This record gives sequence, structure tokens and C-alpha cells, in this order.
Amino acid sequence: MTTVRFKKFNIEAYKPGKSSVKRFRKIIKLSANESALGVSPKVKKLISNKNLSFFRYPDGKSKKLRHQISKKFKCDQDKIICGAGSDEVIQMLCQLFLKPNDEVIVPQFSFLMYRIYSKIVSAKIVFAKEKNFKVSVSEILKKVTRKTKIVFLANPNNPTGTYLEKEKLLELRKKLRKNILLVVDDAYAEYMKNFDYKSGLELFKNRDNVFILRTFSKIYGLSSLRIGWGYGSRKIINGLNLIKPPFNVNEVAQKAAIESLKDSRFISRSIKHNIFYAKKIKNFLNKYKIDSNKVSANFLLLDFSKCRLKAKFFYEKLKRKGIILRLTEDGYKLKNMLRLTIGSRTDSLKFIRAVESIFNK
Repeated sequence: MTTVRFKKFNIEAYKPGKSSVKRFRKIIKLSANESALGVSPKVKKLISNKNLSFFRYPDGKSKKLRHQISKKFKCDQDKIICGAGSDEVIQMLCQLFLKPNDEVIVPQFSFLMYRIYSKIVSAKIVFAKEKNFKVSVSEILKKVTRKTKIVFLANPNNPTGTYLEKEKLLELRKKLRKNILLVVDDAYAEYMKNFDYKSGLELFKNRDNVFILRTFSKIYGLSSLRIGWGYGSRKIINGLNLIKPPFNVNEVAQKAAIESLKDSRFISRSIKHNIFYAKKIKNFLNKYKIDSNKVSANFLLLDFSKCRLKAKFFYEKLKRKGIILRLTEDGYKLKNMLRLTIGSRTDSLKFIRAVESIFNK
């Protein structure tokens, strides 16, 4: 039998956080950095509206959503592009900028989709070492060559939870060649209340060689609707619009994103919840010698190197209780560690009780 040939990719497919456990109808999912409080009441009200017109194509340019984003973040709506999650914007950036054998620099432990989409267009991935699981400006600069086209980094970084301070991020942009695009992923920016932090959008709003990524999947709780956006120069946005699928963001996602941006009270409550329970869990786990990063985003990277239990053993014990964390050895290559999403009050307290039962046996 003859089959049509297709390209073969030397890629390790993305493995999302596990979502189910056999024998459990309801699980506590702390594996995917999803919103602890779900979605805004304004979004719930919108989605219950029976007058949504599912038979019409959505606005291909997301005009009303881009207007609401520009209003909320005081930025130019003509420099915004929306995507089916920020993942799609990453994919489009790689298609627009990269040719075979161009080089892309990513931190050693970083969001997997940067390397996956870069490899799909046959670019070469160059890993910059991290220092104590933190992105290093000096290590990134060491990896720059004449073939370097893009530097991707998330700030705060996923999966480590560490972040580059404002001065360090400015230093990186200053020391990179001007024709290298710096892509700053602000996925967790809303959670950040650390005094030495500034988002990529705040720092580089008017820079032509920086592109900012944002998402509605985290604090806004719209993960299943797949909605994100990017911010860059008008020239880059015009280029992305040429290759963007015509109706890439569905109508419900656009409307839900608009409503979520209007609900400042919900966002404020989500931030306070995250800070309170992240600190509570971090301090609690320290008693068992499970170390973690400084509280930043809506997750903690748990380090078991000083703990009497191994990360995989701990993971399996929790799984038998219907609680799922994120394994970090697959893809991220982080051994003896787990990533823990900060969940709701109920989920957080159940997690604490489960940990106590594991260590007190």
C-alpha cells in the first residue's frame, strides 16, 4: 500500500497536565495552572444568554475585543492581534520570522511551545542555562550568534515560577542586537505584585523589536475557550494578519474575554486569593523540607531534593487520593520536582490534609 509522504519532525509532543484519575469521578486538578476561582460572574451571565448566534462567523479581526484590551491596558488597538490562545500567536510569530536553520534562544526550563513551534518551521533551538532555576541574562547573551532571530522568555517563567526583575529585563533588551526579536510572555503578569517586577507590556509598549504575549487562560479562567493576544509594532501585526486564519477566535471567546476585562473586582479577588494560599501552602510544605520558589505566579515549583520522599512517590500517593500535580520530568527535564497550581480554598485545604496524611503514616 502506497501512502502520501509527509514531513517528519524531531519533536517531543506537548503533554498537558493530567486531567483524570481512574476510579475518581471528581478529581482535584492542580496540574495546569488554571484559575483557582473559575470565571467572572459577568462571563457566566453572558454564556447563559440564549441569544448567542452560533450560526454566524465571528469577527475575524476581533475589533470589539481589541478595543476593550486597548482601553484596559492603555495601548494601541492597531498593535494588537488575537489568537486561539497565546499558543496560536506563538505559532504565527514562528511562521512569520523563522526560516530553516535560524536560531531561537529559550531558557533551559521554559514553556514547551516556544521550542515546538520553532522546530516545526525547522529553526534550531538553543538553550540558555538558568541559575538556580532563574532565567539568566548573561547566559542568554552568551548564546547569541549571527543566526539568532528570536529570544523567547516567559516572565514569570513556567515551570520554575521565578522571574526577571525590571532592571534585568531592560538590560537584556539593551544588550541584545537590535534586529533580534525579544518575545516576552506575560501569561502570569496579573498575579504579580512583587515590587521589583514590571510586565513586558509596561516596559516595552513602544518598542518595535519586542513582542508581548498575553492570555485569558490563567487569571481570567477562559482556558477552554482558547483566547489570547499579542502586542507588537504595526509592521509585525500587519505581517501576522496576512497569515492569520480568517476566523481564528470564536464569538463566545471574544465576548467572554470582553466581559472578563470589565470585572476588576473578580481579578482583585483572584490576586488576593492566590497570594494568600500560595504563601500558606509554601510555608506548610517547608515543614516537610519541600522547597519552592518565591511566591509569584499561580503555581509553585516543588523541589524534593531535601525531602525524605521522592517527587514521583509523592505524586503517586496524591493521585491515589484524587489529587493531580504536574510531573516536570517529561518535557521540562526537571528531576525530583513537581509543579503545583494554587487551587480554590476547598482544593487547597484538601491538598494540605492529604499531604499531612502522607507524611504522618
